[in-house]
Amino acid sequence: MKIGTRKSKMALAQTREIVEALEAAHAGLSVDIAENDTLGDRDQTSKLLVHGGKGGAFVAGIRVMMRRGDIQMAMHSLKDMPGNEETPGLVIGAYRPREDARDALVLRKGLDFKTFDAAHGGSFRLGTNSVRRAAQLRRRFPGVEVIHFRGAADSRIRKLDAGKGQDLPEGGRTEPADGLVMAAAGLRRVGLADRISHHFETDELLPAATQGIVVVECAADDWQTRDRLTAINDVPAQIAADAEREVLWVLDGHCNSPIAAYAAADGDRLHLKAEVLDLDGATALRAEAYGSVGSPRALGRAVALELIGQGASDIIARTRPR
Repeated sequence: MKIGTRKSKMALAQTREIVEALEAAHAGLSVDIAENDTLGDRDQTSKLLVHGGKGGAFVAGIRVMMRRGDIQMAMHSLKDMPGNEETPGLVIGAYRPREDARDALVLRKGLDFKTFDAAHGGSFRLGTNSVRRAAQLRRRFPGVEVIHFRGAADSRIRKLDAGKGQDLPEGGRTEPADGLVMAAAGLRRVGLADRISHHFETDELLPAATQGIVVVECAADDWQTRDRLTAINDVPAQIAADAEREVLWVLDGHCNSPIAAYAAADGDRLHLKAEVLDLDGATALRAEAYGSVGSPRALGRAVALELIGQGASDIIARTRPR
């Protein structure tokens, strides 16, 4: 069997863990890794919107391999998979246990969190490629300049420490960043957890829907692969993902809309929080509710409809690519 993945250090680490889990669950099974040089990995300058968002940048090329029969499975970070569209012929066969869903602050060497904390009213540049993080940071830290900053986690941090700006698609380069806001789980995966200066709790920066969840996708009619993947499926992660992705589905959220959602179980109860923001962070709509772990999509739908009642559809329409 073969599993497809991106060539990045982080993606390969995630995929190796899946291979180990599958081979441990099925005696005699051998799984090879097929690497894909995705558009998003090749182009380290453009905004992901140019490639159709994260789905076009990081997912589409690997799906081509699967539909061609080159691979039987594909590893994806679930937050890279569009939540507002169907994927005919493909299904998620396994959800892996959720890692740390929080965002983290990485500061240039020589700076510490006190430096950042004291700079809210002054000049401080934070780099991110996420429209959701950018909007949240502009709202929470109005004195901080948020700049476009792309690349794999390790290469971004090298640019940060070297004092290099981000090349811009229209030409030129940003000023160097003083810090970056990145996924805590990704930093751990590439051995850079020690660079985290501060974890943003979910009440500070609500994460992207399904942040920290890795999934394995396969063909809907490949019952042998689906059966094998059942052995490594994590039900708590699947429940949280179902609630959070239902928010995206009902809102018809797209790659350029700052939407956050996070679900956490407490016994048989599921707590879901969601947020929709304008790109500049000036407006932020929030909703939350409790529901049953047995009905995560119903909870996601209820929270999304509450946001729509507050005017979320108008915000999402304003941010939709034209």
